[in-house]
Amino acid sequence: MHALAVEQLRKVYSTGFEALKGVDLSVPEGDFFALLGPNGAGKSTLIGIITSLVNKTSGSVRVFGRDLEREPEAVKAALGVVPQEFNFNLFLPVAEVVINQAGYFGIPRREAKVRAEMLLRKLDLWDRRRSEMRLLSGGMKRRLMIARALVHRPRLLILDEPTAGVDIEIRRTMWDYLRQLNAEGTTIILTTHYLEEAESLCRHIAVIDRGRIEAVAETGALLAKLDTEIFVLNLKQPLKCLPSLPGFALTQCDATTLEAALHRSQSLTELFAALARHGIEVGSMRNKQNRLEQLFLEMVQRGRGTRAAAAQAA
Repeated sequence: MHALAVEQLRKVYSTGFEALKGVDLSVPEGDFFALLGPNGAGKSTLIGIITSLVNKTSGSVRVFGRDLEREPEAVKAALGVVPQEFNFNLFLPVAEVVINQAGYFGIPRREAKVRAEMLLRKLDLWDRRRSEMRLLSGGMKRRLMIARALVHRPRLLILDEPTAGVDIEIRRTMWDYLRQLNAEGTTIILTTHYLEEAESLCRHIAVIDRGRIEAVAETGALLAKLDTEIFVLNLKQPLKCLPSLPGFALTQCDATTLEAALHRSQSLTELFAALARHGIEVGSMRNKQNRLEQLFLEMVQRGRGTRAAAAQAA
């Protein structure tokens, strides 16, 4: 069963949202799914349509088999949404934010208090339960948004840039909690600009650009399409002059640092052997940039080039 299925979604007029151009997308139940794209790609439009905040001009949305138009209340009850922007009453105490949200779903206040305590403890906010919203740090506000989205126990959680502006330690804590939540059965859809976040957390990825889905695949399968990876090599000994190594694209950054661009048909073992033949030993190495980010940029550029060529041919 699919947690989410959207077919031929379009939005052909603009009111501040990027138009979608016949988007088809399915998310399996229980998945941890990433939706990636540059600014203005259509991510917020797609999420807005799924959550009934943006009107579509055509197409259909089904959440756990329920049609959004025919059964909007059932769909909304199955969804928890963490938006990009903070949208709290800044003078409400933290606990009341969560308890009040539960009331919108008909949860009795006594039960809402129990759920709020459980979530605030899990997200390390219980000690701040009586603090007003305006006194919280940005990271605390992000975690409170997650607690608010989960209080009615949705089966599908949509996270729109949930760790934007959050420091590294809090991001890692949030990652651990989201992994646990997903392991317990909650389907999660994540949009993020931190591509290492998607690579670390998600099993499937969709890439959207200019209102079109460019690719949908398992994370590992998508990364296997990466044509070239750039590695930074730290040498054990300083190198005065880089020798010629036919077949390898190498750049010397300084006396002890090289950059190597390897095609997917080449291996690091072959490169290290070629360097060793010239007496060059590598002490350590790292990717110059996140692999998923590199692939994402390649795919977006490739897709735009293909559409431009098709437009010229027409």
